[in-house]
Amino acid sequence: MIAYQIRQSFRPGEITAEEANRIGYELASRFLKGKHAFIVATHTDREHIHNHIIFNSTALDGTRKFRDFFFSGLAVQRLSDLICLEHQLSVIEKKPYRERQKRITYPPRESNRDRLCGIIDEILQQEPTDYEDFLQDLEQQGYEIKRGKYTSVKGTRQKRFIRFKTLGTGYSEEEIKAVLAGKAKHHPHQKQPPKEQTFQLLVDIQAKLAEGKGGGYERWAKKHNLKEMSKTLIFLQEQKIGSAADLKECADAALSRYHELGGSIKAAEKRMAEIAVLRAHIVNYAKTRPVYDAYRKSGYSSKLLEAHREEITLHRAAKAAFDETRLKKLPKVKRTECRVFCVAHQEKSTLPGVPKGAG
Repeated sequence: MIAYQIRQSFRPGEITAEEANRIGYELASRFLKGKHAFIVATHTDREHIHNHIIFNSTALDGTRKFRDFFFSGLAVQRLSDLICLEHQLSVIEKKPYRERQKRITYPPRESNRDRLCGIIDEILQQEPTDYEDFLQDLEQQGYEIKRGKYTSVKGTRQKRFIRFKTLGTGYSEEEIKAVLAGKAKHHPHQKQPPKEQTFQLLVDIQAKLAEGKGGGYERWAKKHNLKEMSKTLIFLQEQKIGSAADLKECADAALSRYHELGGSIKAAEKRMAEIAVLRAHIVNYAKTRPVYDAYRKSGYSSKLLEAHREEITLHRAAKAAFDETRLKKLPKVKRTECRVFCVAHQEKSTLPGVPKGAG
């Protein structure tokens, strides 16, 4: 291993490139403690400003190499968050898994071929004089042209060349030349929207056979449909559902129960997260109290602050959290662990199908 790399990103519009570079330099200095050479490259080619910190694996004195340790990425993340908080910058707040918003709709992704077809459509609307003029316009758009038996092009971030004839109807070399000569009319490429998948328990055997499926698939589909119909019939008998009204009533009851459980689970997880944060502050406060007492007795010495910046910052953060929650007497760590266990046990007891003694 010759070198290691650290990537540090910032929220868009929150910081300048110069400030980001200084923070990246501070992160590398405090993490490596002056034992390894490093370079900080600040990039502004994305919406968010980010740093690439590359440091040499061999120490400056040449006696040893950097030894990557377990959870080194987590250590770098915590140090970066600490430095950002010192500079009054935002950090990513961790949320419990159940509180994370799951993405339902995804933005449409444009492939390299769709992007090339769109650029060709724009160039043909400008009516270039001939085929060579058309290729020059493509080069001005950042495409590399490879001439030969079949003309192909490659964009700035593409790995492979794309031939015109593989783009579909209306985009081969002959068709483009015919459009430029006025012998044909160009029809722009229209991307087909994805088909919506309908929920079906049973397989449409006739439709699958029309698509080209064979006899083996037909036999499997018949068995599959019989099994699904049997499962459905058994479920209806067990739940004593004899009509559509009974089915709707059962579905409504299950939906209301789902929302009720979701609300109680979110409240319990929020309480557990609060207790976990309080426990972390109690531990940090106890560990860093001797250092902070020495710092206070020294008259808040800047030299002592530079030597123990991390401990003093953690102590101040814990004290601010205690003041915010209006705690006059700090609870013991074992008591907070007992609170977490009680909340978790209460949450498990509300879930269906979980025995009360589980966990």
